[in-house]
Amino acid sequence: MSEMGDEVYQPDDSEVQDDAGVLEPEDTLVDRGLESAMDEGYSPPERPLAVERWGTTAAEQHARESLERRLAKELPDVVPGEGDGIGDQPQGDGEPFDDEVGTARAGRLVAPDEGAHSDTEKDLIGRDVGIDGAAASAEEAAVHIVEEPEGD
Repeated sequence: MSEMGDEVYQPDDSEVQDDAGVLEPEDTLVDRGLESAMDEGYSPPERPLAVERWGTTAAEQHARESLERRLAKELPDVVPGEGDGIGDQPQGDGEPFDDEVGTARAGRLVAPDEGAHSDTEKDLIGRDVGIDGAAASAEEAAVHIVEEPEGD
């Protein structure tokens, strides 16, 4: 057994390893059909940057910028609003009331035979057996009782 360890993890120098440096432009996959990379040119930004700012002239650089001017350029910290942003009312009681859903949570719906026997009823029938130890799945917990509107 060799002292250096397994040959899989200790490569020998029989393979020539190329330099992993920067490739020449003609060896890269970016070929735009130009003879030289310098033929492509440079497109400057559409608007000049910082030409109107303080400190571009020699007199302004010599005079230095005042602290008040520097502080006036700073952007204020954005403070997030109260609540989680999901329908919260700033002066209200939390989430807005939605009368289409109902307020009473339905319990677990169980078939009359509790799913243990063959189904002889052609209609889908179930009864509410209550919250059933609060072991409802997310889908079951989302079911609410909607009262029938009066006068219909």
